[in-house]
Amino acid sequence: METSIFKLKKLVPKAALLMAVAAGTALQGCSNTEGGSANTAEGVATDAASAVYVAPGKHDELYSFLSGGFNGQVSVYGLPSGRLLKIIPVFTQHGENGYGYSEESKAMLMTSHGFVPWDDLHHPKLSRTDGMTDGRWLFVNGNNTPRVARIDLKTFETVEIMELPNSAGNHCSPYPTNNNEYVIAGTRFSVPLDMKGGTGDVSLDKYEEEFRGSISFIKVDPEKGDMDLDFQILVPGFDYDLANGGKGPSEDWVFFTTYNSEKAGTLKEVGASQNDRDYLAAVNWKLAAKYAKEGKAREMPANYYHNKIDKDSHIAKSTVKKKVRYLLPEECPGMMYLLPAPKSPHGIDVDPSGEFMIVSGKLASAIPVFSFSKMQDAIKNKKFDGEKNGIPVLQYEAVLKGEVKEPGLGPLHTEFDGKGNAYTSMFVSSEVVKWKLNELQVVDRIPVYYSVGHLMIPGGDTKAPHGKYLVAMNKITKDRYLPTGPELAHSAQLIDISGEKMKLLLDFPTVAEPHYAQAIPAEKVAPNSVKFYKLDENKHPHAVKKEADVSVVRESKNRVRVKMTAIRSHMTPDNIEGIQVGDTVYFHVTNLEQDWDVPHGFAVMGANNAETLIMPGATQTLTWVPKKAGVFPFYCTDFCSALHQEMQGYIRVSPKGSNVPITFSTGKKKQNIPGVASTK
Repeated sequence: METSIFKLKKLVPKAALLMAVAAGTALQGCSNTEGGSANTAEGVATDAASAVYVAPGKHDELYSFLSGGFNGQVSVYGLPSGRLLKIIPVFTQHGENGYGYSEESKAMLMTSHGFVPWDDLHHPKLSRTDGMTDGRWLFVNGNNTPRVARIDLKTFETVEIMELPNSAGNHCSPYPTNNNEYVIAGTRFSVPLDMKGGTGDVSLDKYEEEFRGSISFIKVDPEKGDMDLDFQILVPGFDYDLANGGKGPSEDWVFFTTYNSEKAGTLKEVGASQNDRDYLAAVNWKLAAKYAKEGKAREMPANYYHNKIDKDSHIAKSTVKKKVRYLLPEECPGMMYLLPAPKSPHGIDVDPSGEFMIVSGKLASAIPVFSFSKMQDAIKNKKFDGEKNGIPVLQYEAVLKGEVKEPGLGPLHTEFDGKGNAYTSMFVSSEVVKWKLNELQVVDRIPVYYSVGHLMIPGGDTKAPHGKYLVAMNKITKDRYLPTGPELAHSAQLIDISGEKMKLLLDFPTVAEPHYAQAIPAEKVAPNSVKFYKLDENKHPHAVKKEADVSVVRESKNRVRVKMTAIRSHMTPDNIEGIQVGDTVYFHVTNLEQDWDVPHGFAVMGANNAETLIMPGATQTLTWVPKKAGVFPFYCTDFCSALHQEMQGYIRVSPKGSNVPITFSTGKKKQNIPGVASTK
């Protein structure tokens, strides 16, 4: 098989190739391409190995948050090293820490469809203050069972998940406005909507008449971050792909790419490609909020879950909502306009100034750049080209700044460096293309391996991008790493964009399929990171804060509650008797440690769920139902001390109906008085 290095030599003949080994890690990269210039003072090192090397004990410059796609998680990598720092479970159960298995977290995965322990996570978006990332929260979308989640960046834990009614394929989501007034989420698939009864049983032949899309406006508490579905806009039955908000002069607007303006309900690769153009939908979100506040919104039945973790008890609770407010564009003048766009557009990206909106058409041979000021003039002067579902369609030439000619094959996404340059991923030709925003001229291109989808510049969608690195997230890996059978890791590539010419610095494998990423300087997040939970602030109803208060109580014929503690290097109690076959046993384990990086795990033989990982000062609950008599060990799963192996215990399970009394001990046995909790 031809190696990737030789392929690169063929594609970039004059590139100098460098391979170096640093700290036991092999780093592959390219030096300056032809015509490259020296890096600026704030740029990266001149050779690839030095540029990505983070010495032992030193920290990365940036956190990057990559969506996990079909694994339903977010993976956190340090940049420039490419080191995997953490996996954050969001829409999926996670055996590593018990998320979705522990009693405290199960409610996070509840939906109107029941318990759904998986989703397709596509787009992480950082919270903002004045159009800049502020390091407080990360919002992510669930594409399959429509949901939006919020991750607290003090703890790097998922703390809130909201299901979205009237939605399907929650893809163009979640996009925060510049001060987190709203997180906005659009549906990919239109569905039949009945304003009196919600979604219903409708013949698929009725697509054009009965199907509509929805755009959800989720209000965000400015201090706590708590989400609330304020209202929705019910939009024409197109497919809504991606979205991005404006900034500066356009900060009151949010833009959505749409395809299937034909409203085809079958074989969309043909049916949704009939029109010469599809649309970019422009929505004035501030005007929409004003209409909703002034009573223009109506109500319709709904059924959706809102799940949130209480910060003091760390217990998730679900609230079921039964109605939703909605607006109709045809009844709200000035709220929504359609701009003709290339057929089957994908990405929509707004430059740092807020003046230019770039639309990437997957099948287009040019990239149109729309002007926000021209759009405003076109609206003012009514330069319309008809309407769709009562929504004015603006004239293409009236809103167009110009087109980037022959940029490459398969443009998908664009990000910006804050220096007047735009960078667009080219899926078909497997390259990243750099072009000038004002001149609309391509000035550089670099091959990536292979079939790049999304790309990310730290802060590239803000008012002031970081502008130092670019990460290309590639769909095909093939020969980039050692083979691992048919299923391969995906590939990310770190590219230096600090000089005139782009330089490839590093390949690193990524977990599952990243669709988008966000990055932020570590200094905005790291100082606020929680190191442990204060034990005296633990409000869990079954927490025990000293060993003397542990208990094992039979609460009913088939239910036993164990309140226990964990500390280096024992559990209290570590001997339990009197459990019977078929009992539901709740182990409430409180970690008494008050030190950073000393979690304790808890696992019991025969459990049908997972372990649970308890952070210092917190309480977590594992449920266990023994199915046969015997003696079953339990133990700490997270290495905590030199005597970690000794941190274990035993549970005796007797046959159903046995008269063995509940007893427990750590060292000396105590017997419970029936109905009264024993103490050690």
